Parts: sequence; structure tokens; C-alpha cells
Amino acid sequence: MTQFKLGNAADNDWQQATEQVVEQLGSCEACNLAFVYVTDDFSNDLSKILRLLKEQTGIPHWIGSVGSGICCTNTEYYDRPALAVLACQFPEESFSVFDLAREEQNAITHADEYDFSLRPAVVHGDPRNGHLPQLIDELPEKLGNGYLIGGLTSSEQNYFQVADDLTEGSLSGVVFKDIPMVTGLSQGCTPITEPRKLTSCDHHMAITIDNRPALEVFKEDIGEVLARDIDRAAGYIFAAFPVQGSDTGDYLVRNVIGFDPDNNLLAIGEHMSPDTPIMFCRRDGKSAVEDMHRMLADVKKRLGDAKPKGGLYISCLGRGRHLFGENSEEMKMISDVFGDIPLVGFYANGEIAGQRLYGYTGVLTLFI
Repeated sequence: MTQFKLGNAADNDWQQATEQVVEQLGSCEACNLAFVYVTDDFSNDLSKILRLLKEQTGIPHWIGSVGSGICCTNTEYYDRPALAVLACQFPEESFSVFDLAREEQNAITHADEYDFSLRPAVVHGDPRNGHLPQLIDELPEKLGNGYLIGGLTSSEQNYFQVADDLTEGSLSGVVFKDIPMVTGLSQGCTPITEPRKLTSCDHHMAITIDNRPALEVFKEDIGEVLARDIDRAAGYIFAAFPVQGSDTGDYLVRNVIGFDPDNNLLAIGEHMSPDTPIMFCRRDGKSAVEDMHRMLADVKKRLGDAKPKGGLYISCLGRGRHLFGENSEEMKMISDVFGDIPLVGFYANGEIAGQRLYGYTGVLTLFI
């Protein structure tokens, strides 16, 4: 029987916090894989924390990362030293840990020619690696029908990941086979227009949209109030690029990073190509809550009669308390729908779903 156990603690002393987690986990004799997330304040101690966790629990395989904030069932930790662990029991041949930084390619191989089963992988990436978007795009094919779930390490000092041992610099994680799970993606934004066409651009600069000056179209779409004081739009209005072929209306959200009123240009935090769809969306607490409800309802519907046993939740560092409130409201929304299942995660510097790197999203994974 697959089992999931949760332990979490906040304490200025890394050893005391780790021992509290071990005590909460109890006997882990049957567990063979664990997810561990620590806040920035514990990043310097992560190697010692991992060593003690291995010694005290006997769990051989570990996956995890550092976050500017971390989360677990009904709880979000920010601005203090904390860690959370989800200890799991899976069939021995059902998962394999990998680390591209160490070039351990044993798990990154093509599936058998006649094996069409989905191979989901929980992955963590180093945001300093400029090749990360390409690695994320290529990895699902290397896995053989792979599907990625994860996020980029968020930190002010150390960008450590855990893939059995400490690592950094690339992409690492664990790939599963024949493990039932359901995933959901919450965008946290609301489109304010139908998709338009980006008709000309230069790298990060949008020149024309629908063959009209880009800034002129932007002002028209965001409305007269914001257009009169365009600086107010920063941090509230974003550019969104619909994902081609998506049957769920997914889109990639990117920052609007600048304006050139003299030339009617719009700067966007994305290397853009002409003749691609573009739209604008707003991000605020109300939009985030509405889309979170939508995602959770969709996941519950797809679960059917199945009951989730445990899960992972990776959210954007701009979400959490910034959009949902200070009292761990984002995590409590998950429990309101699925109950107090054992669940851990972190607040990332970019979220991964499928073959794409998102921003401002929440990615939920439930094991069933």
C-alpha cells in the first residue's frame, strides 16, 4: 500500500527543526522516496539537514529545492528558517532520480518503442542556467512521453536542489512510471482581451499589434483609466501568449517591462517572434482566487471517485501571501477541496508544466 507522511517545522536551529520533522514522520521503514523543501534561511544548512534526515529516517532517495517561501498542508512559511518533508512509499521500480548537472543519464532514456505510458517527472531547475528553457523543452522527449511538473529554485543566496545529494546549476528531479496522479495549473490571471496578433517585433520590443502601434493597442485594451497613468499598469497588467494547441486555454504570462511613448513601442519580458498571438491580462487577488477555484474544481472532477493520498504544490513567489492573504490562504484552499492530505511544495522563480516554463502560476500534483 502506497503511503505518504508529512513533517514540517520552523525553528532557528536547523537540527531542532529537522528532529521535529523526523518525530512527526514517525516510522519511515516502508518509505523509499521523500521530497524536502527548505526556506532561504536554511539553505546554508541544507547538506547537514539532508544528512540527518537520511540517517534518522533511512529513506534512500531524496528530491527537493530551496525556496524564498515553502508550503505544506494548510501552512505557508516565509521570512524564517523552516523545512517541510513528504515521505513516500512507491513500488521500487516505479521511479528513478536524475541530475543533469552530474550527467547521470540513466533515467533520461527513451522509453521502449512499444511503451506508450506517460512518464511524469517532478523537476527543479536553476534559474541561473541560460539553457534551462531548452532543457525543459527537450526533456519530455528524452523521457519518452514525458510530462514535467516542477519549478525553479528561488533564493537570495544559494540555488541548491536535492537529487539524492545536493546539486545546482541545471535540471534535476525524479521520473515516475505507472504511478497514478492528476495535475492542475492555475494561471492566477484573467485575460482582458481576446488574442490579437503580434505583427512585428524586435527581441523584447513589440512594435506593432494587429498592424497598429503596439503601445496604442495596449492603452486601448487596458482602458482609459490606466491608460491616462500608464505607470500604474506595471505589476497589474501583463502580456500573455496563448499556448498553441492547448485544449485548456493555457497561456504564458510575461511582464510588461517598459514603454516608449515617443515611438509607441511596448517592451515585454519575452524574446518574441512576429505573427504570434498575444493578449493582455490582469493579475490581482480576485483573479487569482477565481482561477484557483476553477483549477481545483477541474482536478476534483478528473479525480472522479479516486481519493488523493498525497501531493505537491509549486506556486509562484509572487502568489501566496501577495495574492491570497497572510494566513496561508492559498494552501487552505486546497484543503477545502481535498481535505488535509499530506502535501508539500515551495514558492518558485518560475513554474514548469508540460514542456513550458510559466510565471505567476500554481502547479498542483495529486498522487492517487
